[in-house]
Amino acid sequence: MKSAPDQTTIESARDKAHIITHSAVDVLLSRLDKVKRTGPGTWSARCSAHDDRGPSLAVRELDDGRILLHCFAGCDVHDVLAAVDLNVSDLFPPRAVDLRHKPERRPFPAADVLRAIGFEALVVAAAAVAMLAGEPFNDIDRDRLILAVSRIQAAMTAAGVSHG
Repeated sequence: MKSAPDQTTIESARDKAHIITHSAVDVLLSRLDKVKRTGPGTWSARCSAHDDRGPSLAVRELDDGRILLHCFAGCDVHDVLAAVDLNVSDLFPPRAVDLRHKPERRPFPAADVLRAIGFEALVVAAAAVAMLAGEPFNDIDRDRLILAVSRIQAAMTAAGVSHG
């Protein structure tokens, strides 16, 4: 015979149902105090991470559903979210990849860029050695050499280095 679910299980199921039926920003705002809409997709509220007398927390929902938070008193976003029992991942709702938009440009660590360029330079060097030895290039070799050159150029662009 099955036992009745305990209170924790019921509350967990209720929380999951709430998240499924409401947007991420609705969940966040429902856990904050003194929430006030300040414009389309923007709100102010009392910061949950410190003893806030007035609203010092800015909340903004982007068109794609991501949520931005900023405490003007300087609280860390992790502390703000922990105080309302949320995680940073809750600010980034799952979404399908839209291949029509350019990916966001992010800075890459110099070591990663150098590592990528170094590997592709080895491909170019191997092709040069083969060419000097008189070995013929087939279509696969030629395509790989072209790919190596384009990856080197892309790495330089990602690093902010001009090609000139």
